[in-house]
Amino acid sequence: MLNRIANPHVRSLVEWLIAIGLAVLFFFFARNFLFRVAHVDGSSMNPTLEHGDMVILNRLGLLLSDPRPGDIVAFPYPNNPSEHHIKRIIGTPGDTVDLRDGFFYVNDTRLNDDFSVERVFAVWDVAFPLTVEEDVYFVLGDNRNASKDSRFSTVGNIHASDMVGRVLLRVWPLGRFGNV
Repeated sequence: MLNRIANPHVRSLVEWLIAIGLAVLFFFFARNFLFRVAHVDGSSMNPTLEHGDMVILNRLGLLLSDPRPGDIVAFPYPNNPSEHHIKRIIGTPGDTVDLRDGFFYVNDTRLNDDFSVERVFAVWDVAFPLTVEEDVYFVLGDNRNASKDSRFSTVGNIHASDMVGRVLLRVWPLGRFGNV
């Protein structure tokens, strides 16, 4: 089709417009179905993620496999769906989550988190032990004493369909670039 355009300047302009159009289409496809950028707001994921970090979310991964314990996921905050909260999955459907003596237990096994060794003393309003229902996940911030997460009825357990994506890697600040 482009060969029919006799003027080389017009042909070059049409080629550029097609290339730009394809790039825009690819960008929107990738943004909506493959990846998304999220900003970390607050200290609830310290020391893993810090306030101001920018992360890439893998959207496709959630379509291809179920979330697993230890995955860090983003989801809309129930009180403000335009904000994404980033937390770690602790309990999957069918798991029993308990909080005893300031430590979390999943199926009677104490969580052995290298990143969260302090005792939990924060106040919460969800009763423990609890069994995670089908199609929902129990999530916690790594900074357990400064996190609004599944321990609070305002957040609750997260439906798999509400998850925006898994945290794939940190892209900002550049000095901390890499896998999370």
